[in-house]
Amino acid sequence: MAAAPSSAANVADYRLGPGDGIKISVFQNPDLALETRITDTGMVTYPLIGAVKIGGLTVPQAEQRIANALSSGNFVKQPQVSILIMQVRGNQAAVLGHVNRPGRYPLELAQMRLTDLLAVAGGVAESGSDVVTLVGVRDGRPFKTQISLSDALAAGQLDSAFDTRVQDGDVVYVDRAPTAYIYGEVQRPGPLRVERGMTLLQGLAAGGGLTARGTDRGLKVHRKASDGHVEVLQPSMSEPLRDGDVVYVRESIF
Repeated sequence: MAAAPSSAANVADYRLGPGDGIKISVFQNPDLALETRITDTGMVTYPLIGAVKIGGLTVPQAEQRIANALSSGNFVKQPQVSILIMQVRGNQAAVLGHVNRPGRYPLELAQMRLTDLLAVAGGVAESGSDVVTLVGVRDGRPFKTQISLSDALAAGQLDSAFDTRVQDGDVVYVDRAPTAYIYGEVQRPGPLRVERGMTLLQGLAAGGGLTARGTDRGLKVHRKASDGHVEVLQPSMSEPLRDGDVVYVRESIF
């Protein structure tokens, strides 16, 4: 069960959505207390006033709308309406890609931060990139931003970098980490996560180094060019590795 927003500030900012469970009460009118759930069309049915649309409103706005309806219908004079959020279901965002628990998650806090949502999804998986992409709509226009974990950490600005707020309908995507492949005469052939700035020499070291029969002479890197065809290179050991590189270490003939 999703928790309700955890502070008064969050409740004031949170916008009610379909599926949210709420409790409505009117001061000194216990017969008007009601626990209900907001429908898919954003409506609730309330005693005396019937159907009223509160989906998309903040809690204070919804309280005022119900109070106005009670007052204008001469049902209650100067009504003091209170709404308590019992369960958050209406506002959701999707977390996709290489995270530990991908899926759709309710935004339990108004103005939920990107870091909070990633934590709910179990964090970035071991296979995930350090770049997180957030897409959605802001002010009626498509919105997209990318944030690099490594850059934020290096600059000591993790909190400010991830202060980006997540809104209803947003999608957070974590791509696969850049990967190279090493085979031939190395200790641990196979896929290798390419860290930012990793050189060929560092990649070989991460693969356990050469075997007793291996040689770095004639070492070849198969790399896909921008036009899609594969080039066969013989780079220096200081050459940066790229995503998709295939490194072949041959056997020494001596």
